[in-house]
Amino acid sequence: MEVEEEFDILDPERLVQCPYDKHHRIRARRFPYHLVKCRKSYPQVAEELSTCPFNARHLVPQADLRDHISNCNDKRFIEEEIASEANDFQRRQMNSVSTWQAPPCDEDWDTESLEHSTSPFVQGMADYGINGTTLERKSYLPPGLRAPKSSPYAMARKAS
Repeated sequence: MEVEEEFDILDPERLVQCPYDKHHRIRARRFPYHLVKCRKSYPQVAEELSTCPFNARHLVPQADLRDHISNCNDKRFIEEEIASEANDFQRRQMNSVSTWQAPPCDEDWDTESLEHSTSPFVQGMADYGINGTTLERKSYLPPGLRAPKSSPYAMARKAS
């Protein structure tokens, strides 16, 4: 008997009563569209009804919402699904043991810094490595153009 009732709930052709107008009987597959239409047609009734947090098709009077939430069938489905997902996650975590190991590191930054030149990096300056001290200014601008001597942002700060 219960199996037949479950199939009846899932039947898209079954008739459902409209919460806005008790004389409306709508096919289950069209019910969401009808709710939108009736909400606009009956704004006074819409203010008195609240939507179930577990199923937007459940519209109940605001005074009965707390009772509906505690007894809602869809709440049970959601709670069961959350519980099963949590159990599946825990099972996967327990079954999957990580075999990853860090690869051996061949780098030694202390010795590398001693082997290379000690001149610092300066943007726009070229170090050709001659005696480790020859620095020359590089310009990527075409002949006849020069870079500005100051930033326009610095001039704007001075003006204000």
